[in-house]
Amino acid sequence: MSVDDSDQGHAIRTDGQRARVSGPRVLVAGASIAGPALAHWLRRRGAEVTVVERAPGLRPGGQAVDARGIAKEVIARMGLDAAVRAACTDTAGAHTVDADGRVLETFRAEDDGGDGFIADIEILRGDLSQVLYDDTRDGVEYVFGDRIAGLAQDADGVDVVFAGGDRRRFDLVVGADGLHSELRAMVFGPHERFLRHLGQVLAFCSVPNEFGLDRWLLEYQDQESGRSALLRPIQDATRAMAMFYFASADFDVDHRDVAAQKALLRERMTGLGWLTPDILAHLDDTPDFYLDQVAQVVMDRWSSGRVVLLGDAAFSSSPMSGQGTGLALVGAYVLAGELAAAGWDPASGFARYETLMRSYVEANQEIGRLNARSRDIPGPDAEPLPDFTGEWFTELVGRAINGVELPDYAGVPDSAAPAETPVTPSALT
Repeated sequence: MSVDDSDQGHAIRTDGQRARVSGPRVLVAGASIAGPALAHWLRRRGAEVTVVERAPGLRPGGQAVDARGIAKEVIARMGLDAAVRAACTDTAGAHTVDADGRVLETFRAEDDGGDGFIADIEILRGDLSQVLYDDTRDGVEYVFGDRIAGLAQDADGVDVVFAGGDRRRFDLVVGADGLHSELRAMVFGPHERFLRHLGQVLAFCSVPNEFGLDRWLLEYQDQESGRSALLRPIQDATRAMAMFYFASADFDVDHRDVAAQKALLRERMTGLGWLTPDILAHLDDTPDFYLDQVAQVVMDRWSSGRVVLLGDAAFSSSPMSGQGTGLALVGAYVLAGELAAAGWDPASGFARYETLMRSYVEANQEIGRLNARSRDIPGPDAEPLPDFTGEWFTELVGRAINGVELPDYAGVPDSAAPAETPVTPSALT
């Protein structure tokens, strides 16, 4: 059954021509970016993979996400470089502007080798999710419109109860279900134990491109209030992606209460100026509104028994880092590779995954915290910002972009590896 049948009120399975394999059975919760990326690598390593997603289908649109440094190498190793670049927003760069639209600073996509403020791989979250889904749908079971309602694990596996009523047993379970991960809360504890609010709120939505936007992102930031409004191009030139940031010491709006979120955004953006009123005029008609706190997930461990977390569920660095997608892609590659290299032993594979990823994650989380602080409302008692021109910051950015050495996993099964040319007697003469 196709994912396009998602308006039906029950779980939808997509199996494609999936061949049964004898490898471990792995359940992945979440079909955004981290989940399908992990499914790609698990399948190549010989696992039988099921991805469950509570939404009735893939979620379109979303904010633009980036791939820098070693994340681009992971995409290349997946064989998806051409497909990802074909779906990119084709953003030429960014202009910061004043309230009258005059350009103050310019950043180009080719700056810093394509790893700068605007990356040379910029793609809407939903478009990248679609590329990853298309790549894996024929070899992975996708279950849409369902979720994990309960689980119990023992030394040999995990018994899972789905909200739709199914009961199944898996060898491993992975939570790749985002910042508000239900699996994390189920296994590791309540959200407030791990979420770290960074004092900012982010909102975005697509709107008609009535602003003459052409390949350049525009950002207006009001220095007195710390509020920002942005417009960025997307592949559909008739539309644009609008984004807003505003400071908030706390955040108590339900992340699923869209009406309350829109009311909050209108309230906090009142009087901002620039193109803000014209953008907000489309708020009730936008098909993909999103608002949530800018937050990180900080955990001492990302695994418990046969359950492990990946991506934002484990180590959200926040949109302020610009590296959430990179962490997800690199983490998926490392997690699948280390599990296969460990003979699918969770204790050993999970430990190596955490060891390899920890410094890389911490560097990106530090970038996120620093960028959030840079948007704080200035005041007489405000802590001075660090010197971002210092060598320490250059080193930190380097670790955040290329901070983990990707293992080759030589000797680990890889169904996509080119077959070796057989050696014949004639070839030896």
